[in-house]
Amino acid sequence: MTEADGLRQRRPLRPQVVTDDNRTPEAKGGSSFSGRVFRATFLMLAAFLTIPLLGALVLLDSPIDPEPLSFKEPPLFLGVLQPNTKLQQAERLFENQLVGPESIANIGDVMFTGTADGRVVKLENGEVETIARFGSGPCKTRDDEPACGRPLGIRAGPNGTLFVVDAYKGLFEVNPWKLTRDGRKIYFTDSSSKWQRRDYLLLLMEGTDDGRLLEYDTQTKEVKVLLDHLRFPNGVQLSPAEDFVLVVELAMVRIRRFYVSGLMKGGADVFVENLPGFPDNIRASSSGGYWVSMAAIRANPGFSMLDFLSERPFLKKVIFKLFSQETVMKFVPRYSLVLELSDSGAFLRSLHDPEGQVVTYVSEAHEHSGHLYLGSFRAPYLCRLRL
Repeated sequence: MTEADGLRQRRPLRPQVVTDDNRTPEAKGGSSFSGRVFRATFLMLAAFLTIPLLGALVLLDSPIDPEPLSFKEPPLFLGVLQPNTKLQQAERLFENQLVGPESIANIGDVMFTGTADGRVVKLENGEVETIARFGSGPCKTRDDEPACGRPLGIRAGPNGTLFVVDAYKGLFEVNPWKLTRDGRKIYFTDSSSKWQRRDYLLLLMEGTDDGRLLEYDTQTKEVKVLLDHLRFPNGVQLSPAEDFVLVVELAMVRIRRFYVSGLMKGGADVFVENLPGFPDNIRASSSGGYWVSMAAIRANPGFSMLDFLSERPFLKKVIFKLFSQETVMKFVPRYSLVLELSDSGAFLRSLHDPEGQVVTYVSEAHEHSGHLYLGSFRAPYLCRLRL
């Protein structure tokens, strides 16, 4: 054996790297088969879920036909708007004895409100007494509202009488809006000629501009349109000097002003815009300003779903093709916010319940005898906060 042959025999073996190419044909073929089965199963499952969804998007009609709306960036929750828990100091009254006390009025120390089951009730000495009902039962679900009725705004008249308005039955000698001191003029809103009250979320999402501010003359029995083309007009409040009427335009997150006397009579402008939430009712405050309740907030910093959807009408249509109003409401944060405005519309103070622990779905803030009474369009109670 030569020296070269010996060196070749002593050369160390190279390490072997095992790859798919080294495996037996059976192992390689089995792995490929398992991968194909997984991919096929995944694709079948995706098709099973996607095809019905696409079919629903194409075939189902959306109940709304929204237009794109553009809002300014919401005001930062700083300074006057700094989040707090002041509303959590409120106490609940008449819990589980009434549902949806939307609006509140006082005659002396006796309180009145309208409820979701179509009643106007008197609240006195811890008792709830029904004093009026404009519709007929049963009044158990939202679908019963047209027959049952739904009292909303309620005010005390100048002669100790109560004025109430029902969203379905009309205006009774009980007014949810503000009377002038002589009791002659009643100012109120018609939120939409298309949508009923029970479809308030559809009205908000569609942003229909068919709302109106109206004036009713109790002597001539005439109704006059003061403002039209409003997007979801809601609460109304007459100024202390009775020279203008404020009307909440919920879908535009602002408050409009219409002049009913003086040099500006017949004119209109924006009283305050870009509110930190979607306003519901407005009431006078003892400071000479106004209390405004927010049905939903526009968090900043944070995410506002309603702001996000405002410029995306296609997404709105898709959402209401697939989900009911009640389902969508579950995604709306239960953040309660009440804002006090000055007589010129400046933000004075804000009261918060960030988790909706005590005050939920706040619809109105009514000040009386050093307390703020908080109505709600859904909660089964009334709240009272000492100021």
